Formats: sequence, C-alpha cells, structure tokens
Amino acid sequence: MRKFYLLMLGFLISQSLYSQIQEQNIEMKGLIAKEMNAFTKKMTAYNINPNTLNYDLQYQRMNVTLDPAVYNISGSVTSHFKPNQAMSSIYFDLSDILVVSQVQYHGNNLTFQQLPTKEIKIDFPASIPANTLDSLTIHYSGAPTAGNAFSTTVQSGVPILCTLSEPYGAQEWFPTKQSMNDKIERFDFKITTPSTYNVAANGKLMSETALPGGQKLTFWRTAYPTAAYLIALSITNFVKLNDTIGNPPFPFVNYIYPSTNADPVSMANIEWTKEIMTTFENYFGPYPFRNEKYGHMQFKFGGGMEHQTMSSMGSWSKGLIAHELAHQWFGDKVTCGAWNDIWLNEGFATFGAALANEKLLMTNTEFKNFLLGEINNITSAPDGSTYVPDADLSSVSRIFSNRLTYAKGAYILRMIKWILGDPAFYQAVKDYHARPALAYNYAKTADFNASLLQSTGRDFTEFFNDWLYGQGYPSYTIKWRQTGNQVLFKAGQIQSNASVSFFEMPLPIKVNGTGGQTAYFTLNHTANNQGFLETVSFPVASVEFNYEYQILEKNSTVVQDNTLSVDSVTREDFVLYPNPAEHILYLKGIDRSAEYSIHAADGQLVKKAVYEPGKSIGISALFPGTYIFTIKNQHIKFIKY
Repeated sequence: MRKFYLLMLGFLISQSLYSQIQEQNIEMKGLIAKEMNAFTKKMTAYNINPNTLNYDLQYQRMNVTLDPAVYNISGSVTSHFKPNQAMSSIYFDLSDILVVSQVQYHGNNLTFQQLPTKEIKIDFPASIPANTLDSLTIHYSGAPTAGNAFSTTVQSGVPILCTLSEPYGAQEWFPTKQSMNDKIERFDFKITTPSTYNVAANGKLMSETALPGGQKLTFWRTAYPTAAYLIALSITNFVKLNDTIGNPPFPFVNYIYPSTNADPVSMANIEWTKEIMTTFENYFGPYPFRNEKYGHMQFKFGGGMEHQTMSSMGSWSKGLIAHELAHQWFGDKVTCGAWNDIWLNEGFATFGAALANEKLLMTNTEFKNFLLGEINNITSAPDGSTYVPDADLSSVSRIFSNRLTYAKGAYILRMIKWILGDPAFYQAVKDYHARPALAYNYAKTADFNASLLQSTGRDFTEFFNDWLYGQGYPSYTIKWRQTGNQVLFKAGQIQSNASVSFFEMPLPIKVNGTGGQTAYFTLNHTANNQGFLETVSFPVASVEFNYEYQILEKNSTVVQDNTLSVDSVTREDFVLYPNPAEHILYLKGIDRSAEYSIHAADGQLVKKAVYEPGKSIGISALFPGTYIFTIKNQHIKFIKY
C-alpha cells in the first residue's frame, strides 16, 4: 500500500506550529480512491472472496520473467492447496487483464474461465476429496493494470520494477488468494531477469544463477505464513548490503540504490535500524522472522510498505524506518483479519514510531509536543470512528485515514497503556502476538480484546465501544478546592459526538504545591460530575490535568471552585475503588450506614447488604465480569476479575 511519510519539522519548536504540520507527525497511506474502483465489484464484503473459502492455500511457487525496462510479466505460478470440503472446481483471484494460456494438473491441461470479477475458475476432471493435498500450475502473461500493485519507472536513469499490493492488488500480477482468512504457508520466488539487475524479495536468498543470453535466475524463499498483499519484490541495479542485526544476531539485508549508498544521512539512518530493533525487541518481544532476515528494498514510492521480512522504502527517515519495522510484529506476524480492523496494523505501527520518539529520538518536552500534535490532529474533527464501517470499505482513503486509523489507533493503545501501566501493557502486547491462535495468523479487534482480558483480567469491551467503535472525544471540566489536608475534585464531561454518551476513563491529575511539592492522582471517572476526595500534605498552588497527554481530550479546563465542599461531594457523589477489583472494594463519599445492592450486567441481583463506613465490601464470591453497584440511588459500574 502506498505510503507517504510526512516528516516532523526537526525537533518541534513550539506548539503553534502544529496547526501547520498536523499531518507531518505520523505516516499516511495514500492510495487514491480510484485504485479501489476496479475491486469494488470483486469482493462483496471487501475482506473475503466467498469462492475461495473452500480450500487452504499452503504453498506457491512463482516462476516468472521480468525486465524493469519492459512493462510485462510472463511465466507461471504453482499452487499447493488442501480442500476443506470435496470440490470439483477451484477459484483464484487474478486480473482478467492478464492472459492465462494454460493450467496444468498432473501432466494434463484443465479447462478454465477468466471472469470479469478478476477470478479464474478452474474445473477438475473429478471431484477432489476434502483434506487432500493437491497442486496445479497456472501459466500466464501480460501487462498488469497500471497502478501501484505492479509498476515501473527509472531511478538515476536506470529502470526499476516494484510491487505494492495493499489492499487489493496482489491479483493484479499473480494468481493467489486475497481473502483475509488464509495466509500462504510458504512462498518461493524464481525470477529471471537481465543479469545487470538484482532482485529483492521476501524471505531468504537461496541462490543466484547465471543463465545463457545474459540472464540471471534469482531464488528467494520464505517459510513463514504470509498474507498475499505482503508478497513483494523490487528489481533494479541495487547495491546489496549484507550485515547482521539483533542479539543474538540474524541477517540484516538491504538492497538500495547506488545514490542512496553514496548518501551519508540515509546510510546512517539505515544503520540506526539496529538500535530501534533492540528497542522493539525489548518492548514487543523477539523479532518474528529471525530465521530469515530483516532488511529494506528501495522502491519508487515516496514512503514505505511493511513487506514481510523486507520493507519497501522510498525514503529513509528514522520515523518511517521505525514504523515499518513495528509492522513486522503488527501487520505481518499478526495481520488484521478484516480491513475494518486495519487499526490493528497501522495503530500499532504508529505507536511503534512514537515509542522510537519517546525512547530514542526526543527529549521529554519534545515528545510532549509531539503528543499534543497528535491530539490536535485527531480532534481536528468531532466525528469518525477508528473502526472502519462496512459502508466505508469502498474508500481506500478512509481505510487508511491518517487521523482515525493511524493517529487515533495509536492513541487508543496509549490510553490502554495508561490504564494498565507500562509493565502490564507491554507484557499484554507480547502475549497478544504470541498466542498460538494469532501468531502468524489473522486477528480482529475482538481477538485483541480477548487477549487483553486473558493477560490482564481487564475487560476492555466498553472501552472499545467508546473509543474504537464510537466517534469523537470528550472535553472535561475539572473543579477543585483544598480544605485542610484534603483536595476536593469534581469532574464533568461533554462529548463531541452523540455516538458516545460517556467516555469512562481514569483521569490523570497532578497537584502542585506552593513550595514546589507535587502529588499525582488518578480519578476513576465513571459518571458525569463525579466527586473525589484526595489527601495532600501541602498547600496547593495549582492543579494540572492530562499533564503528560495520557488520554485523548480537547478544550478541557481546570478551575478552582471555592463553592465545593466535602459535604456536597460526599452527598452527591461517591467513588468505588479499586476498579477493577478481585476480592474487595472500598467506598469513598458515603459517611453513614446504607443499604447497597450489586447487579450483574444482565440486571440479575447478585448481592444485597448494608455498607458500614470504613469497612470493605467483599466480592470474592462473584464471577469475573461487569457489575453495577447501587447505593442511595447512585449507580457505578465496576469490573470483577
């Protein structure tokens, strides 16, 4: 998928610059919507082709002739597949612009049809039983549809051919299975080119063999499951750089233009990949494709694309390098199972680039300015969900929205990190891509949510309903007053879009003393105009809200309100903590005995008792889940884990 990485202007000097550089803070994917038009009639659900659901595509071998100076592809693709039910015919996704000349099966030719739906339908002489491994070879040739999937140009006067298939372009240059439910278990490239060129591709370089007539056969193999849109190659007069990366080391392979090899800044940034690899392995876990390689292959576009084991690069900023590397865990190892959930790819990769800023590239002040720029970008409009509704799947620009998919997707992860704390969050992230059902497979938001619950005991269903499926953001009014050694807070909220009635979120509060003292509180905001009581040991000079941009909000205010009183807070509001809890709860804001009840999420009464001030409330007997606590006609939701 074509990406434009708009660089931040150096080290962000002032917050006033952000109105001019909102879109320079993160990477954008920018395919023009017309690139999608050819595919809208092909995949009715945009994520799967129902005609290819009856088999598992296990292996493909591409054996083609390519010349960057000639816009053409010719050769064959052999596919090994296993039916999951008896079948008398098989479909592959393939553009009808390409001409299929022959389909070979067990030494015989099969009848086939090339359909205007960009499919080839192949009929077998007899029905193939379920769970029988079988294979066939499709011979084809032609000039692929002009666009991003298969394209040629020149660099420094030398022809270059490269591919970029995200989201729906793989079928434009080879027969495959594009549905987001079946990865190709193993893929071989056997590419014949003029000997003056070098071929870069996924996986491990197996051999380069001289052929008669000034030709060369290049053989790459990847043995990791790969989504069809991540299969890629690039061909020109590359300089080949072979190195190692990681600890313990594994191959670090770069195919770059001669002009890039002569540029010290680009070369220094390529070398920097080793540093960010170490950082990502620390926070995300071991690099997922260590048995093969990581590296870069340069291509014609102005940004980058996370092709598995070898990212395609059009420029060499550190932010772009970090983004594409993060994709190897999130997007390549675990791939979004539907384009609706593309934030699982792009939100994580954008979060990874921000992690590089935080840990390696920026001071704390610069990083806070960067986060403010992200917030300004996200809140520049009051609506739009990070989850892509089905109705929007016909728009590539919507699928790859800078504001919603990239920036807000990354901020959703930042808020989960704020809720859980760094150690629990990063462990949950490592668990997510390591789970047997998800590793080297596809995942949707529900899978990520289930993984979080398994790792942390926290159910993020309502969080995702508000922040991912819902639209907009909150604006807060934080009122405070000090009385003796207590600080009273009252937190109110309005929403920018009616799709969310209330954003439940722990609120970050920093209290500054007149003598330079500081205290930090987290207000568990679960109801509007909720009151809180906290203890401080010094005179308070000021209160800061969202002091490190932990959460997403806009136009919030903090005001000192001397009309607040302990009585008003305890009479009108209460706080139930900790939340979530495992064994016991405490109640703040109720100063006398009162009857309370606890109801399950389905409304069933599960407990009724009398609350005694200062005593804990036992919940050990409750099953894990979401409950409603009611006292004095006030209701608060809590989670038992």
